[in-house]
Amino acid sequence: MRFEPVFHDPRPRDPAAGPTWQTVPHNGHPHPGTVTAGTPPYVVVPHLPAPQPAPAPAAPPRQVDFTVVRELRRELSERLAAWQRGREFTTEDEDRERNRIAAAVVAEYADSVRRAGTPMSAAEERLLLDQVNAELVGLGRLQSLLVDDSIEEVHILGCDLVRITRRGGAVDWGDPIADSDEEMVEILQAAARRAGATERSLSTSKPTLDLQLPDGSRLAAVYLVSHRPYAVIRRHNTLEVSLDDIAGGRADLDEMIDVLIRDFLRAAMRAGLNIMVAGLAGAGKTTVIRALMDEIPPDEPYVLLEESRELLPARRRHRHRAVMSFESREGHGDRGPDGRPAGEVTIADLIPLALRMGVLRIIVGEVRSREIVPMLQAMTTSRGSMCTIHARTPAGVSERIIELALSHGREMTVEQARRMAGNALDLIVYVTIEDETAIGGRKHRFVSHVEEVIGVGEGSRITTTTVFGPGPDGRAIPRHLPERIRDQLLRVGYDARLLTRYIEAGTGAWRRPRHSLLGRQR
Repeated sequence: MRFEPVFHDPRPRDPAAGPTWQTVPHNGHPHPGTVTAGTPPYVVVPHLPAPQPAPAPAAPPRQVDFTVVRELRRELSERLAAWQRGREFTTEDEDRERNRIAAAVVAEYADSVRRAGTPMSAAEERLLLDQVNAELVGLGRLQSLLVDDSIEEVHILGCDLVRITRRGGAVDWGDPIADSDEEMVEILQAAARRAGATERSLSTSKPTLDLQLPDGSRLAAVYLVSHRPYAVIRRHNTLEVSLDDIAGGRADLDEMIDVLIRDFLRAAMRAGLNIMVAGLAGAGKTTVIRALMDEIPPDEPYVLLEESRELLPARRRHRHRAVMSFESREGHGDRGPDGRPAGEVTIADLIPLALRMGVLRIIVGEVRSREIVPMLQAMTTSRGSMCTIHARTPAGVSERIIELALSHGREMTVEQARRMAGNALDLIVYVTIEDETAIGGRKHRFVSHVEEVIGVGEGSRITTTTVFGPGPDGRAIPRHLPERIRDQLLRVGYDARLLTRYIEAGTGAWRRPRHSLLGRQR
């Protein structure tokens, strides 16, 4: 009988890999080679590795002490101010020096606690550095919420009540964003000071705030007139989006339109039709209008008017190099003879200016007041203009237009408002949201109607044709061929008669079914 020699492998073995084997004589001594006559018989026995001690549990990371964060931020501010004194510098120089000083301040603190016998890990030091920078140039503890892509909306109901709504509808509660309501107000005031080119403030004379955050999110806040300071952050995670994306081309987005609506809207943009996107808050109006803006030729000049910049993120401006972006400005101080605070510039004030900028296309982020009248007036003299409007139902869009138009002044009448809308608008795109999160489902966002505005009919009513209307699952499918705009579409190569067979079949071209919890698959 012959045994192959077993060599010892000095490398450590994983105990989970099983035992190694060696030949051992009956007397217990390992056999180094082969068995010869006169030697004791050998047997093969397993060689089990020595038991390894269980690894010690990792120490949980220490929580950031925000008292320390504020002290380090104060030290950073003082050193940065000393560096700035009597010096000419660019924004890039300041950012570079701030980062250098912040790293030095945090490193000095880490050395001090290390000498005191409580060393910090590299991860803890990095987290502290991030929080110090967030305190100085960001939103303090709120900054961590802005880098979480799963978050859709944040309601801050005082410094210690942070309600987080995640994509998909799940709700949880976050950590306090400040140690006191006063500190929370300071954070919001600092955000207002860094809002950008237009003046923003949160003060005793201006207790409300509405602005865009650096990541593109929208922040609204109020204090003094409320029991506690409140703030709401609406995240916009779809800053760059196209019609292809919302037609099922991206897995992380709802299929808001099908390919038939996509092609129709793409032709409408090429034809320079005036489009109003309507729906409830959170339905996805901004996403749809961003996708429509993606169809504007890169070198075409146009004017974008917003109360708070959110439609055109900075990283997308390389595509639309000729865009002129305007933002309204809040007034401050005493009111003038017209009842408006000094320095106020509204969207309504900016629309006449936009008309003098030599462009054919004017886009208003949202019409919510008397600016609808100059917006409709601008549409009658422009091509391819767009805006969004809040409305509960598709049928309520025209009444909402009239309601806002009447706020323009006593000279405006219902008949005049309807005539103005009938002459200015070509298409109304209605975005529907169905929220099933209360019964364990999710939010469904989709285009349910595309209405062609024909004009003003009998009784001064706005007349429309439903080109795309709700199908069996509520999503828009072809219903009628367009009438007034048909020739304009033909001139850009789109033949609406392609929709005929879908109209006869009563179907659309949606890629994915809707899964509803209301007793049927939609």
